Formats: sequence, C-alpha cells, structure tokens
Amino acid sequence: MEGTIFNRDSFLKRISSRLSKNDWTKEIEKPKWKYNPQDKTLEDKNADDLLEIFKEQCKNILTDLIVTNKLELMDSIKAIVSSYGGGPIVTWKDDRFTTYGLSQLFNENFKEENIAVYEWNHTLKDENIKFAEQANVGIMISDITLAESGTAVLLYNKDRGRSISFLPTTSIIIIPKSTLVPRMTQAVKFIMEKIKYDQSVPTCINFITGPSNSADIEGKLVVGVHGPVKVTYVVVDDI
Repeated sequence: MEGTIFNRDSFLKRISSRLSKNDWTKEIEKPKWKYNPQDKTLEDKNADDLLEIFKEQCKNILTDLIVTNKLELMDSIKAIVSSYGGGPIVTWKDDRFTTYGLSQLFNENFKEENIAVYEWNHTLKDENIKFAEQANVGIMISDITLAESGTAVLLYNKDRGRSISFLPTTSIIIIPKSTLVPRMTQAVKFIMEKIKYDQSVPTCINFITGPSNSADIEGKLVVGVHGPVKVTYVVVDDI
C-alpha cells in the first residue's frame, strides 16, 4: 500500500534523542551469527517431501487437508462447502480464482443452488464486514505456506479483506503446492527481499495455523474463540 509520510525525520530524531543516540540515520550493522540453524532446517526437502511434512502437521492443528489438482479443484471446493452446510460464502476479489477455474463455481453453480457468494469490494467497507459476519464459509488463497508448522501466510490488500479469515464460521484456504516452503525463515526472507528492493509490502500479513484455538489456565482447549471453528486446506498439486 502506498501513502505519504509526514514529519518522519523529526519524529525519528525525537525518539533517537530519548534513546541517547546521536545519529539515527546511521545504518545498523546486523550481527554475523556463527551458526544459523534456521537456514538448515528442512533445507534438503523437495516439494513432495514438504507436502508430506505439511500433511502430518495438519493432524496436530485440527485441520482437514485434501490434495487435488486444478482440474478437480472446483468439485473439491463444492464438496467441502456442502460438508460445511452450504453458504453464504465470502471470497477475496482475486484473479487467481479465475486462473484456477473457479469462476463458474462462484458465479453460476453456487447461484443455481441458491448459495450466495459475495466477493470483497473495497469501496463497500461496512457491507463487506456485515456480509463476512453472516457468512458460513470464507475462501482464500495462501501466498506462502509453511510446511513445518502447517501455516498459511495470507498477504492482504484492498481486495483481500482480512475479515474473511476470521469472521465466517468456517474457512477454506487453497494452497498452491508451489507456495510450500520449509518454515517461517523462508517466509520472512521473502518479505525482507521486498523491503530491500523498495517493493510494496502489505500492511497486514496473517500467519494462519488451522482453526482458532485458545486454552484457559486449566489447559482446556477451546476451538473457534477468535475465528473459524473449522478450516480445510486444499492443496493443489499442479499450481
């Protein structure tokens, strides 16, 4: 997201003075660590290996997972929505849905079954949130996927409302197999590279690891306190 920054230098100079630093513009040298185990973890795993690790981790985070291909993706999404009890459905405004062959499902098939599908419209803020609150299913696409933890990384923008990931009762997150990486290390490097080359970085990045979980002081697990009660990852092995 682009914007205009006002009074940045004076603000940073004031903060710097409170921290007893004379020159806040001086670049900070990052320490050179002798060992970097974070770079070694799962580094020898190929895409198939990472998928198997991802599958096993999903068992630990109470998340359903199916593996399909682009040709069968539409039927897979349709079956999951049915298992969740139908709509209403809310989705991002994302051209990848068309690329993945889901336009017919969203615009025709669900309509024929009287299942409402709402596409996020950034010009209608309140209506977006109101529909997301009432939706049974939210459908999104993972941008980076962490095999080690079973985490989908969602990069938000004006067409990808973050309410979709936590207001609907259930979530379906499409996982292109090509987005699988070993762990958080690779995701952070991807984001840092964007910053390094002055590329646009989302103001909101969510790391979603299955359904919303919480535990009280007695250690009793409660699912769905802060977000969806059920999550299904749909791994598409040819995109």
